Amino acid sequence: MPDKTISTKKRSPSRPAAAFANRRVAYYGGSFDPVHRGHLASARKLIQLFHLDEFVFLPAYHAPHKIDRKPISAFHRYAMLSSATNNMRKVKVSTIELDLPEKSYTVETLGRLKVDLPDSDIFFVMGADSWQDIEIWREWEKLLLMTNHIVVTRPGFEMGFSHVTDEIRNRIVDMRKTFPGFKFKVSSDEDLGTSNSHLEISSDRIYITDAVSMEISSSAIRQNVRKNAAGWQKDVPREVAKYIEKYQIYE
Repeated sequence: MPDKTISTKKRSPSRPAAAFANRRVAYYGGSFDPVHRGHLASARKLIQLFHLDEFVFLPAYHAPHKIDRKPISAFHRYAMLSSATNNMRKVKVSTIELDLPEKSYTVETLGRLKVDLPDSDIFFVMGADSWQDIEIWREWEKLLLMTNHIVVTRPGFEMGFSHVTDEIRNRIVDMRKTFPGFKFKVSSDEDLGTSNSHLEISSDRIYITDAVSMEISSSAIRQNVRKNAAGWQKDVPREVAKYIEKYQIYE
């Protein structure tokens, strides 16, 4: 596996200094079992929308809050992620959690990243399912107050907000077209206009976005592979489909 040392390359001098005081780095945590086209589309869109300098997939060895199912080996998941992102500009795969001798918690990982990247604006990306289950994560309130977060929703998924504290709700910026039930304060320097505009990011916010509307789930892909159902290959990159078939994963 590659050296997990975090990149410290300098930003382009052509970018406006005021708009890019710090590098923006997003970490997308999850099992990625397997990685699919929705994950990759999210990376591309979030890089564009948030002007990210780097987008890092952060596969978990075994998510501690998912006690009902153990994922396939970290080796296979890392291999599929690496092949799927090999030609994606600004996108990397980190082994920071895979290399640890025992399970790691996200709050601990973010703590290490903040120490290693003191001059970067860190965004932690999670899916809508993770947001709904956030209360079972270790030190979840501390986690949500540590850095910026981006919650990526999918079509038809009903987002809930009553399970988090007022302090956390006040930090939420809902970027979707409709948001019944709550109204959140948005600072005057944030542009929530058309999809072609970019955000002026305020510090320590939780951004809710449905910028990528793809109804794909890793669990459905695994089930379809087991059933030998036709068409699952279209939901994953070609390299990943070939890998799954070659090594008979999920069968």
